[in-house]
Amino acid sequence: MQLSFVVPTPLEYFSTLVQGAETLPLLETAASLAQDEYPDLDVQGVLSEVDGLLAKLRQRLPRDAAPLQTLRILNQYFFRDLAFAGNVNHYEEPDNSYLHQVLQRRRGIPISLAVLWIELAQGVGLQARGVSFPGHFVIKVKLPKGQIIIDPFTGQSLGREELSELLGPFRPGSRFSGDLPLGLYLQAAPLRDIIARMLRNLKHIHRSQQDWSRMIAVQNRLIVLLPDAWSEYRDRGLAHAEQGKPAKAVVDLETYLIHTDEAEDVEEIAERVAELRRDGQ
Repeated sequence: MQLSFVVPTPLEYFSTLVQGAETLPLLETAASLAQDEYPDLDVQGVLSEVDGLLAKLRQRLPRDAAPLQTLRILNQYFFRDLAFAGNVNHYEEPDNSYLHQVLQRRRGIPISLAVLWIELAQGVGLQARGVSFPGHFVIKVKLPKGQIIIDPFTGQSLGREELSELLGPFRPGSRFSGDLPLGLYLQAAPLRDIIARMLRNLKHIHRSQQDWSRMIAVQNRLIVLLPDAWSEYRDRGLAHAEQGKPAKAVVDLETYLIHTDEAEDVEEIAERVAELRRDGQ
């Protein structure tokens, strides 16, 4: 009897990675995001490449290296020797969110660089977590004598003053007050939230370019990842409408309306649904 194997679609593969209620494999899940754009991507090859980088890093570490020394060696390796850096000139390129491209070009945005850095850090015993700081993803490393905040875009450690500057535009009155509890913004991000932030970065790019098919692919992943995030159904529905698919648009927009009857845009979306129904007749 001849055996046959059904290859999962990129979305089906993603679904299996994020189905766990408590956790998910961050590196593999982040790497899989590129499969919509690069359907032939070998995700396991990406993981193997990172494993190779980790093996070389371990060779550089003294057996008795203290956490702070390990951190310094990692930063030297990642930002200087491997030359990973932020893609300042082409920040809005989707490839900055695709880990295989970040590995190839050594350029990315804070969150994609952070995912790679954290994988290496945890692989050498550092307690490193991602932090969804407003406007700029950062890394928190817990050390025996405190914690260090790393900017994955530059490799620099960030003190209170630098963090205050980053936070300023997101606080009332523009400037951050030193009396506010900065620690509230430095909580470790759940892994699911990190993937959601990566997807929303791509969503922002595709929507700004009115690339509705690519945006819908991202929305499909967001809804699998966060099935109760009703605004994502709304945004997918609006993208379907822009694509000229009123039936699909109505299903998503009505799902949004059913679950968010007190949202500010309920009347606007209800009018849009009525319009789509008329157009679909």
